[in-house]
Amino acid sequence: MPKIDWFTSTSTTEVALLLLAFVLSAIVGAERETKLKSAGLRTHTLVGVGSALFTIVSAYGFSAQQNPDVVLDPSRIAAQVVSGIGFIGAGVIFVKKDAVSGLTTAASIWLVAAIGMACAAGAPLVAIVATALHLITVTILGKVRFLVRAELASPVIEVTYRPKSITLGEIVEKVASTGVDVQVHGVKALAQDDEKHLVQADLHLLNNDARSSNELLALLMDVAGIEMVRESEAVVNS
Repeated sequence: MPKIDWFTSTSTTEVALLLLAFVLSAIVGAERETKLKSAGLRTHTLVGVGSALFTIVSAYGFSAQQNPDVVLDPSRIAAQVVSGIGFIGAGVIFVKKDAVSGLTTAASIWLVAAIGMACAAGAPLVAIVATALHLITVTILGKVRFLVRAELASPVIEVTYRPKSITLGEIVEKVASTGVDVQVHGVKALAQDDEKHLVQADLHLLNNDARSSNELLALLMDVAGIEMVRESEAVVNS
């Protein structure tokens, strides 16, 4: 059995780096906690400290086993941390219909793992800067994202009509005649019986400054063959 050295020449440094990883990971986790995310303070802190510990063990933990017949590669365990952290990140990503949530939290877990590894690898300044960049990304860039989305968003009008009385092309021409550019996305049949065959179409208004959505709703409701018109959630143009 190898001799256990409770305190070595690197013990103080190792503990200090582990504590730094704890603090920086907790900062990232606290930010996620304030957003009421599924992975918050405790998860991020444990991921960061765990990644740092794996890296420390990889770099210093096997020094007692060194001999001419043993070749040590400190990067091997660290590399496995990068692969393994993906399983935790995947656990916070949820898909519901066409909406995906949790990607930012998954990315923050991945970042926290890197921050912990940077601390343990002896690059504390890099870890601190990475933590600061995370906070900038989720605060300042988060606000910029919403401004850009608001600028690019276009309203959607759902039109339910009787195809025997009016065609989709005629509806689009009616809207275009007001000076509004329109794109059709998503056409589906609502009723299949011959007496009242209804179809619903989503019309994306690309330059709705030409005429307000309320004016268009009122205009379309007066068109024969249109059963219902309502404004839906805005979409982001890509």
